[in-house]
Amino acid sequence: MASEATAAFPAAATSAADVAVVILNWNGRRWLEQFLPAVLASSDGAAIVVADNASTDDSVSWLSAQHPGVRVLVHAHNLGFCEGYNHALRQLPEFRYYVLLNSDVEVTPGWLRPLRELLEARPQVAAVQPKIRAFADRQQFEYAGAAGGYLDRLGYPFCRGRLFDTLEADRGQYDDPRPVAWATGACMLVRAAAWRQLDGLEPAFFAHMEEIDLCWRLWNAGHEVWYHGGSTVYHVGGGTLHKSNPRKTYLNFRNGLALLYKNAAPRELPGSLTQRVLLDVLAALQLLTKGSAADATAVLRAHWHFWRQLGYWRQRRQLARPHLRVAERPGVYPGSVVWAYFGRGRKHFSELLP
Repeated sequence: MASEATAAFPAAATSAADVAVVILNWNGRRWLEQFLPAVLASSDGAAIVVADNASTDDSVSWLSAQHPGVRVLVHAHNLGFCEGYNHALRQLPEFRYYVLLNSDVEVTPGWLRPLRELLEARPQVAAVQPKIRAFADRQQFEYAGAAGGYLDRLGYPFCRGRLFDTLEADRGQYDDPRPVAWATGACMLVRAAAWRQLDGLEPAFFAHMEEIDLCWRLWNAGHEVWYHGGSTVYHVGGGTLHKSNPRKTYLNFRNGLALLYKNAAPRELPGSLTQRVLLDVLAALQLLTKGSAADATAVLRAHWHFWRQLGYWRQRRQLARPHLRVAERPGVYPGSVVWAYFGRGRKHFSELLP
């Protein structure tokens, strides 16, 4: 099925010299040592750039000694994921396409070509992701992106191949290229012009859900976001913050509120935001009953900080110019994925959207 998906678009030139593959690094020499050689060998002539977020290990000196052909952009401070990429990509105006690639991703031969072919064939598409499998279990989809990102009507993200913590095995069931709500920041090819049009990632997010926000803004601006199953990469995941880390819990819940507030259509926002707040409170109570007091506190702190900064988010909403309703955006489940999963026991994507 993968070959059929790849064949759906005309072949582009064999060289990807107009593409910059940009890896954001923070104390990640072990990942660079493990995965950078495959990126260099399998990216069809694309420029390889490492943007270093003020690492305190020997990443930069190791790159200089071992891979002098790799362009290294060194940030004076740790700017986080969002501003780290924003700052780096402003220094690369000569490229038509950017790849945001996590340092803990293993690429495969020919991985870049199907993604670039899709953007060449469909000018309305601004971003595309490949299939993301788990590095540790190579027949299983990986949490961060799987086979394309979806949202429910309240802005909760999930994927083809992954609902909450339930991951599916890849049996070729999601090989077809298609529009999706969002493409993963673990490996995303994006048009430089569209990136610059929207001024990149939301700086206040710091990290987590930033790619979902970008993709939602792309849809609102008239672009499309796709998944292409003809390309596969393998992601380790959790390389910076473990999923049980209260800092990650805080960022996910705060950014989830901001994501919905910034981008939901005007007529849908009041009801969706109210329901989202109630479900987040229930999530905090559940965490508390499970003994995760630090995570429960992180949820409450996320809400406190969101409402304190409402003036900022209101300004960002005006810039995003949201207008598309649920029915007008591909990759949106019109119900509640929380209720479907926890209330009705639907654990697989096909049980939501056949």
